[in-house]
Amino acid sequence: MDQTTLIIIAIAGLAAVCIVAVGFAITSGKNAKSSQRMTRVAAGGARRSRADEKSEGAVDNSGPRRKQVQETLKKLEEKQQREKEKLTLSLRLERAGLDVTARAFYIASGFTGLLVAIIVILAGFSPLIALLAGFAGGFGVPRWVVNFLTNRRQKAFIEEFANSLDVIVRGVKAGLPINDCLKIISVESAEPVRTEFRNLVEGQKIGVTIEQGLQKAYERMPLAEVNFFMIVLAIQQKSGGNLSEALGNLSKVLRDRKKMRAKIQAMSQEAKASAGIIGSLPPAVMGMIYLISPEYIDLLFSTTMGNMIIVGSLMWMGIGVLVMRKMINFNF
Repeated sequence: MDQTTLIIIAIAGLAAVCIVAVGFAITSGKNAKSSQRMTRVAAGGARRSRADEKSEGAVDNSGPRRKQVQETLKKLEEKQQREKEKLTLSLRLERAGLDVTARAFYIASGFTGLLVAIIVILAGFSPLIALLAGFAGGFGVPRWVVNFLTNRRQKAFIEEFANSLDVIVRGVKAGLPINDCLKIISVESAEPVRTEFRNLVEGQKIGVTIEQGLQKAYERMPLAEVNFFMIVLAIQQKSGGNLSEALGNLSKVLRDRKKMRAKIQAMSQEAKASAGIIGSLPPAVMGMIYLISPEYIDLLFSTTMGNMIIVGSLMWMGIGVLVMRKMINFNF
């Protein structure tokens, strides 16, 4: 067995170990969070049991309504779980606000990868480096663009959604039907709230109920804010109640969530900046050495062993970036 084969086996083994370690870290974090949630639920159930024992014999007139609300929430959760399981590329593009088909996206991805590979070859790098760069350009860059557009669109929706709820609250208090309030939002609100509510109003014209329309909106905009709005309307339609008061409380909750999200983002900026600096140091140092002394680092690009070292380093750096992203990604 020659030296090149041993190096390939070593790199493959190192990559396998790193992947297993990252998977273990991610799953263990999820299991820990699940255990904490189960502990809180159990503690809450125990507290409710003790409260029930203390209030034994008391008449509870809200039992049927509570049961109806629980059934409504259970149905909504089941629908959302089914929709999560069938996430397609077309739905991802729709969430990003792109009016393109999946076929066009694949063609653009292939063209991007080919263009990147040609540029790398013309720059004088080896075919192996060009192949890796083309793979990253074809599979990584287009999906990164889609994710970037999706996140930007969701942030814009969150910024405007609370204001739209205030419009509904004022309209309901003034005596307008909920459908007329939705029409006002579909015309006067900012994007992308205007587009989502326009789709909701147009769906009602062809017989789609508000609950079904909001479920479609949640598929295109999978945010907790949309889920809260859908739950409030569903419960109000099934059980009745003061809609303006419920939506007013929801608007206040959404604004509080927005403030808390901004506070968390401000507190985590130092960690995110440190992670960005640490992640950019290796390629920055490599680029400076290449500019100062090209012959010192040229062996990495001109020899097979050097190319393998670059591949192993990129894999190791990619795993490190994923781990740091997992550590500094504060979801709220």
